[in-house]
Amino acid sequence: MTFLSLALIAVVALAGPVLALRVRWRLPVVLGELLAGIGIGQTGLALVDSGDPTFNLLANIGFALMMFVAGTHVPVRDPQIRSALGKGSRQAAAAAIAAAVIGTGVGLVFGTGHAPLYVVLLASSSAALVLPIVDSLRLGGPQVVAMTAQVAIADIACIVALPLVVDPPNAGRAALGALAVAACAAVLFFVLRWLERSGIRGRMHRLSENRKFALELRIQLALLFALAGVANFGHVSVMLAGFSFGLVVGAVGEPRRLARQLFAVSDGFLGPVFFVWLGASLNLRDLAGRPDMIVLGLALGVGTVLLHSGLGVLGLPLPLGVLSAAQLGVPVAAASIGTQLHVLLPGEAAALLLGALVTIAASAAAGSRAARTFSQPAAGGDAKP
Repeated sequence: MTFLSLALIAVVALAGPVLALRVRWRLPVVLGELLAGIGIGQTGLALVDSGDPTFNLLANIGFALMMFVAGTHVPVRDPQIRSALGKGSRQAAAAAIAAAVIGTGVGLVFGTGHAPLYVVLLASSSAALVLPIVDSLRLGGPQVVAMTAQVAIADIACIVALPLVVDPPNAGRAALGALAVAACAAVLFFVLRWLERSGIRGRMHRLSENRKFALELRIQLALLFALAGVANFGHVSVMLAGFSFGLVVGAVGEPRRLARQLFAVSDGFLGPVFFVWLGASLNLRDLAGRPDMIVLGLALGVGTVLLHSGLGVLGLPLPLGVLSAAQLGVPVAAASIGTQLHVLLPGEAAALLLGALVTIAASAAAGSRAARTFSQPAAGGDAKP
């Protein structure tokens, strides 16, 4: 990867703000970044190589950092979050039960023998997509918080469950990796809380602000990368490391100055790199000449949207239900692992990604609809510039 290719990525990523510029459309920024990645990636002009180690590393850093920022935005300290987590858990459980029925049916109809994989895909939600949409459209309220909890729970559960259905020999190691990440996050919570209560963090904050050291940002990034390293060693997604550490920092209390710094690093550079990389990694050309796989992809995508829309029986408004259906990280991981292990049928990996694109299109439209009802005005003390 060269500076010219990095410049190209930064330029095409501007498609996100350009598409989101028109307020009436209420399109999320990530949609334009994904489309830009598709245009310059495997499906389009092939101007960048999504398999480039440097590109891959930058994308993973962006993913971890973006999920860290998303975790800090979860109102962990809000007393209402307990009821929201309970409601979100019930919604995620209901989606999983419905996914078991629909996924088994899809597996039987298409005869691929991968029904367990389809169950995980149908039940999954992408916090990496949903949370930036919620943030960019300024969605708020108890129902949005409950939906956010549902998405986070489903995403984490499906990330952990994915090796069980795609790569069973390494399932035990992945489970241990998830436990290791959770244990490290718990230790960090108690350490950071002690530093906060003892006043050490406050003194360091004042010193850093007065001397322009950016100590908090440096330390938080070091801890985040270390936790992501534990996740990689345990063969689990860095999403789990970033989101869990974000929850820890949110529970302890995030300084506003640190929030601004993280916003600049994440939303200004590494986050767009991640979404462009995701788009570039999709190869929709594999579907050519395979109508059965096209139908499979559409069935998975439409099935996921309908499944999450049905959560209205639990009180989740239809726009939020469709928004919670957005997925990409789990299908991308499933396609990548399945391709490497040669366990997927020809064109099946592209079918999984086609289904994900259907959910992204539906969630983008649902986000626009939800913004009319659940959009919150910008607060005067908002940490974002």
